[in-house]
Amino acid sequence: MGDTNQVAETTDGSSRAAHSAQPEDIPPESRGFFSRIVGALSPTEDTPKSPEIVNAPVTPAVPVGNMHNLRHLKLEDVAIPTVEIVAVPKDIEKEALVHLFRESGLTRLPVFEGTLDTPIGLIHLKDLALRHGFNGDQSKEFSIEKLIRPLIFAPPSMPIGVLLQKMQAERRHMALIIDEYGGVDGLVTIEDLIEQVIGEIEDEHDIEEDTLWIKEKSGSYLAQARTPLDEFEKELGVDLQAIAEDDEVDTLGGLAFVLCGRVPTRGEVVVHPAGVEFEIVDADPRRIKRMRVRKVDPISE
Repeated sequence: MGDTNQVAETTDGSSRAAHSAQPEDIPPESRGFFSRIVGALSPTEDTPKSPEIVNAPVTPAVPVGNMHNLRHLKLEDVAIPTVEIVAVPKDIEKEALVHLFRESGLTRLPVFEGTLDTPIGLIHLKDLALRHGFNGDQSKEFSIEKLIRPLIFAPPSMPIGVLLQKMQAERRHMALIIDEYGGVDGLVTIEDLIEQVIGEIEDEHDIEEDTLWIKEKSGSYLAQARTPLDEFEKELGVDLQAIAEDDEVDTLGGLAFVLCGRVPTRGEVVVHPAGVEFEIVDADPRRIKRMRVRKVDPISE
């Protein structure tokens, strides 16, 4: 019998070789981002320790408790539910695609044929912009098929650490969660998974931690969901608490939750009877993070 090139697969979709590989077996310069995180938090026995270092308090860059999430949290615990996935059909027109990118604020969108349960890949905003121009270059015929990139399909029970390794190895930043019947059960990005370990990642579009809201040129407000209602009422000049007095709501996010009757999804617009509109800018399945607030005509009785 000759040598076999097949790699045995475990039940969660990862190779046994990946499970058995240890960070110390790999040269530091060859390790990826995920491996360096694990290696930095794993003490080695041959590291010399002076008395000062031994007695010094240990302050890891990442909370040790969060590292347990890599093995104990499953994809089903962190995935965006199917109903909240923003995806596009294979036959979408370029103008509609540009509009969806603009409205959603996302840079990657899954592409499907027929229904979301038949995904064929993803489209990246960068690919669209580079091929057709940031201002909608009409010189090239639009074909979404030429822009589709592959994505990862994973079972709900896969540990998030295993998917992180797979994403790193395949250089793919998005995965769809597929149930036992082959249907789409959720979506995760590499940022979603990393945030389970190192905490929330703020980008350049996020409001600074100490800033509760900022007033935009259009006259609307981009506000943190944790903004106290009483403070924002003074800024807006509108009574927002009257409708929620019996619910003991103290924040803008709590008010939107009461008005909607559930956690609103990203992109959803909730209207207050007093003439205020809340557009959910950023949210996950558990909470609202940021919202855009603007005055509209009051709802007549």
